[in-house]
Amino acid sequence: MTKKNTSTIAKKRLTVLAGVALVFTALAVLALPGILRRLGLHPEFEGQRYLLPAGKALIICTNHDRLGEGGDETGVMASELTAPYYELKEGRVAVDVASIQGGSIPSDPQSFGRLIRTRYDERYLEDPALRQKVENSLRVDDVDFTAYDIIFLAGGWGAAYDLGQSAVLGQKISEAWAAGKVIGGICHGPLGLLQAKDAGGEPLVKGRSLTAVTDKQVEELGISITPMHPERELRAVSAEFESATAFRDFFAHHVVVDGRLITGQNQNAGAEVANLMMKAAGGTRR
Repeated sequence: MTKKNTSTIAKKRLTVLAGVALVFTALAVLALPGILRRLGLHPEFEGQRYLLPAGKALIICTNHDRLGEGGDETGVMASELTAPYYELKEGRVAVDVASIQGGSIPSDPQSFGRLIRTRYDERYLEDPALRQKVENSLRVDDVDFTAYDIIFLAGGWGAAYDLGQSAVLGQKISEAWAAGKVIGGICHGPLGLLQAKDAGGEPLVKGRSLTAVTDKQVEELGISITPMHPERELRAVSAEFESATAFRDFFAHHVVVDGRLITGQNQNAGAEVANLMMKAAGGTRR
């Protein structure tokens, strides 16, 4: 065999190998969302679902859209709004959406990336009614929280900048709690509980069991620039903080029920928390 023929065969083999590698890479990319689900990211909710006919819920989100001054875009993690919203709607609950300032609620752009977006997010992108609510959210100051059965605090990194700093939000949650309403949230959302008080004037979360984003997750994701870290802040006001861990806490899942206070550790808990809140508000199994 001549050197020319040997070279031609070698080139053909390299071409075939490159093609095979490309196919395997494409298959791996296509399979990656499913792999991430199996690892624990946005698992399909398979628990008991509930109905709360004629119930009303308010989902509260951040208005903050940047990490630090001029940093990366952020906001609410889309699934932390969309998952509870659609679970509540399917439970026959009327759902309103509010934010600290009112108006447009920013979504973290990573929310809609192919690897992590959920079926709830895809439904949202095709839902003009919810998109209208997100673009024209109610202002917390203008809302009577006691008119709702459920108050759900959505998270995302943006919530670290405004939910825990809002005295008005704290007062409104205090009023809703005193009126016997079900309160809860996930991820950074429970920061919105920090300024709420119980009937005796003590921090609402003092001595109560709850969960939220862990210090470990903040460290692992390298986003320590945010002014409030949920685990640190909630422990500081004597909450009984609980959490689960995983090889990365972004994939962990944990939900805590303490009477009318129901919280989830991170973005993986939205559907479960929403259904447990309907249950606590008097919902029936469906």
